[in-house]
Amino acid sequence: MTSQKKPEIDLKLELSGNDYHRALNSALRILTGRDHSRYELVQKLKQRGFSPDIIEKVVLECQRLDYVDDNRTSRVYIRQLMRKGYGAKRIRVELERKGLSERPDQGVISQMISDIDELEVAGRIFKKNIKRFEREIDPRKRKNKIYRFLLARGFSSETIRKLIKSG
Repeated sequence: MTSQKKPEIDLKLELSGNDYHRALNSALRILTGRDHSRYELVQKLKQRGFSPDIIEKVVLECQRLDYVDDNRTSRVYIRQLMRKGYGAKRIRVELERKGLSERPDQGVISQMISDIDELEVAGRIFKKNIKRFEREIDPRKRKNKIYRFLLARGFSSETIRKLIKSG
């Protein structure tokens, strides 16, 4: 009585196919909550223990289905950071953290950031937090506080100086 065994290669293919479906399901669950960059999705799938080959296939499939789009994610995230009152420098840093740094084929990020009226945004954030600065009696210390606060939010030195002069 001879029993036919499946070749070992087929068994590996079945397992990797199963891993692919598990990884794809995991990616879809991740993407359900919010947009993620390609980089973020890869990192989250790595954390879940999937192999690089399977991760690459899953990410390509998600891109093909338009579930992962770094340009769209960049635009959404830039708008969100602008509403929070961050300047161009801080926005660029935050985008890099998400793996959304500018590539030569992407003009979206530069265009959106250059469209930011930094003086207007800085003025809005300044007015919103004015009470924190009014507590300081010494005018020089007050200017330094304002300067450090806005610099930490990613505004350029030039923008901050203009705001302090006008206010």
